[in-house]
Amino acid sequence: MKRAFIKTVLATVALAAVGVASAQERTIKFANQNSKGHPVVMGMEKFAELVEAKSGGKMKVRVFPGGTLGSDQANVSALQGGTLEMASMNSGIFASLSKEFAIYDFPFMFATPQEADAVVDGPFGQKLHAKLADKGIVGLGYYELGFRNITNGKRPINKVEDLEGLKLRVIPNPINVDWVKALGANPTPLPFPELYAALEQKAIDGQENPVATINSAKMYEVQKHLVLSNHQYNPQSVVISKKFWEKLTPAEQKIIQDATAESAKYQREQSRSQAAGILENLKKNGMQVTELPAAEMAKLRARMEPVTAKYADSVGADTLKDVQAELAKLRK
Repeated sequence: MKRAFIKTVLATVALAAVGVASAQERTIKFANQNSKGHPVVMGMEKFAELVEAKSGGKMKVRVFPGGTLGSDQANVSALQGGTLEMASMNSGIFASLSKEFAIYDFPFMFATPQEADAVVDGPFGQKLHAKLADKGIVGLGYYELGFRNITNGKRPINKVEDLEGLKLRVIPNPINVDWVKALGANPTPLPFPELYAALEQKAIDGQENPVATINSAKMYEVQKHLVLSNHQYNPQSVVISKKFWEKLTPAEQKIIQDATAESAKYQREQSRSQAAGILENLKKNGMQVTELPAAEMAKLRARMEPVTAKYADSVGADTLKDVQAELAKLRK
């Protein structure tokens, strides 16, 4: 028994050594919109550590947070062209390449982070990522941005009607524009790197993001009110340029694949364990936080239902059915 165990350990060590030996000197640029200290950036930094360790220092990852390599849309083009190796971004952004990804932006799709984990880590999440391959991008796994909440600089939101007339920044895609309209607010699509300045100059009244993003971007400096609407959950796709991926040896691909899986687990743990502390920090920095009563949350859901119905056709009946079947299984 002991001999068999030693053999297994030696075989594992030998396999790791083969991976290290066949790894070449490479530098990987890894881009994201969030600031340093954000749980997504922490996941990326963990990924960089893991890749370096697993490759014996031959493969190095340079993390570029804070939109320093341009907007998400610019990063998508750079990935396709092979001038950027990796990025992490909201999965819904890929709806511009494959319409099915819009399902990740459906309001109130997931009730808990655990539901989202089961869907994105299972066959459904893999099937969606596989659709990116013929668009020049390889999906490796998912981090999380988390549940989104609405902020504004004008007034506290105690009921759904309080949102009416507010000029809100949204991620530039149609479903987000439509749900803001459904609430009687005015949607303003803007790339994330332009958001803080637009809030500071009062070109817009508010925006919506998970609390970790609101905190790391210091939006409390330019926004007074936060309502915990939890209206949308964002998975973050970790992706790699297909042009770059195809240059890698199978051993190098395995190093990247394993580092993605390990860093995703770490990233989600950070994201969830920090949430309460982040909310406290926002309050400490002067944000007034409100929670909608159950009746108002029901009204919020009802206002957004027509948006889900509208986009159910464009994502495809099968896509919607697949997600709903997964969720029904989990909720039993």
